Amino acid sequence: MKTTIVYFGLFALLFASGCTQEKEEKEEVATYAATAPLMMDTSFTKEYVSQIKSVRNIEVRAQEKGYLQSIYVDEGQQVKAGQLLFKIMPKAAQSELLKAQAEKKSAEIELENTKLLSDKNIVSKNELALARAKLQSSNAETSLAKFHLSNTEIRAPFAGTIDRIPLKLGSLVDDGALLTSLSDNSQVFAYFNVSEPEYLNYQSAAKAKGQQEVGLLLANNELLKTKGKVEVIESEFDNETGNIAFRARFNNADNLLRNGETGKIQMVVPLKNAMVIPQKATYDIQDKTYVFVIDKNHKVHSRAITIVGDLPDLYIVGDGLSTGDKILLEGVQKVKDDDKIAFKFQQPQEVIKQLRLKTE
Repeated sequence: MKTTIVYFGLFALLFASGCTQEKEEKEEVATYAATAPLMMDTSFTKEYVSQIKSVRNIEVRAQEKGYLQSIYVDEGQQVKAGQLLFKIMPKAAQSELLKAQAEKKSAEIELENTKLLSDKNIVSKNELALARAKLQSSNAETSLAKFHLSNTEIRAPFAGTIDRIPLKLGSLVDDGALLTSLSDNSQVFAYFNVSEPEYLNYQSAAKAKGQQEVGLLLANNELLKTKGKVEVIESEFDNETGNIAFRARFNNADNLLRNGETGKIQMVVPLKNAMVIPQKATYDIQDKTYVFVIDKNHKVHSRAITIVGDLPDLYIVGDGLSTGDKILLEGVQKVKDDDKIAFKFQQPQEVIKQLRLKTE
């Protein structure tokens, strides 16, 4: 009798344990929200690496050989148009001018005497013509000497900022030697490269809306206060990259931007029939983005996707999904590959309405 009671108790214990385990398995199948990718027309702000160039940037070089006698400016200084920058020792040029002026005076006297003799028919008209030609040659030599003397003073051709000055006072300067660079930074150009599909979309949008404004993100991740405008597109695509260069112009009233600086152009890129998904449906591992796709057996499988742009709360998907896929919307951090779940499907249009999105 006791043995029967023991067996009955053991059977009851095993039965209760089995029921508990079955109950726990049922409880493990959690219910999550799911949705699907949505195709729509929209736009997003894309960043392009850009190179900043001054509207005018030139090398200031010596036009005469000699010793650097004077430096009137300093590196980084703002100068006005016509301001004196450097002076090459002018003694040789001054001597050249004095010689030319003396020869000119001699030629004038000779012409005057020859004219008097010609009027009296003492000398021929050819000699008079030669005297005039000699004076013309002397005038030309004098003008050239004045030009050489003026070249010993180097002045700013326009208002701008002085760059580095490599030579010091007393340096022997060769004809054509670099003295400094001068940049007009009142306005700057930002050059950036755009892909062919984006170029075509931009041209379509430009026809409808006109010249497009762009932003400039600086190296310190601060946005430039003033907007720029795309004003030039180069004539050819680069065969190696498939890109074409754009040029935007920015006003630089506070002189913040300098020639050679880098930044990122922020331009609104229109997209037709783009695939979008909520950002919260994704997770990242290293440098890749994944979603959980739900199969017909309600099991979840991780899948890598390519992100081509982002909007408030949304990602624009380039590859990895199709419109027929069901993706996990909530619980992304709670499940793992091959987990079986229960889900409540939400129409993507309804999900999008709850998110921040700018559509066209």
